[in-house]
Amino acid sequence: MPLEPEPTLAVGVSSGDHVRGSVAAPVTIVEYGDYECPYCAAAEPVLAAVLKARAGRVRLVFRNFPLPDVHPYALTAALAAEAAAALGAFWEMHDILFKRQDRLRDIDLAGYAESLGLPGTAVVGDAAQRHGEKVEADFRSGVDSGVRGTPTLFVNGHRYAGLVDLRSLTAAIVAAAA
Repeated sequence: MPLEPEPTLAVGVSSGDHVRGSVAAPVTIVEYGDYECPYCAAAEPVLAAVLKARAGRVRLVFRNFPLPDVHPYALTAALAAEAAAALGAFWEMHDILFKRQDRLRDIDLAGYAESLGLPGTAVVGDAAQRHGEKVEADFRSGVDSGVRGTPTLFVNGHRYAGLVDLRSLTAAIVAAAA
């Protein structure tokens, strides 16, 4: 079975989370991700397809789980995404970061912000560091939930252990909705 039998998500979804899709959707996918992780980038189109195919019935929550020992720019990218969130552009920045995960230096992050109409200086350096508590809280909630790598998905609080492909994830969503 692709879902663990007992709920294992330690921290429930709150107003501080980034939600894509209907907030009233009966099924919630929580993703712990790292902007420099190639597996997370590969999961993005699958998650987008699930949201599109099950519009109104599934929502996606993204939580930061940067692994800087493996991905040296993951933390600065997470901070930039949170800084963009403070300016109302989390998902736009999120999408750019996964599409351009091979270019996540400060100069790149500032350029991405500017392409979104945001000040580049707002997503790097001291301005970005102000969002460290949010990134740390996301990371701690992942550790408390048993997350060890990325991407890690939870469907309605149950850890998802299947392939991150449309068929497998859809089957888990149908099971969770039943």
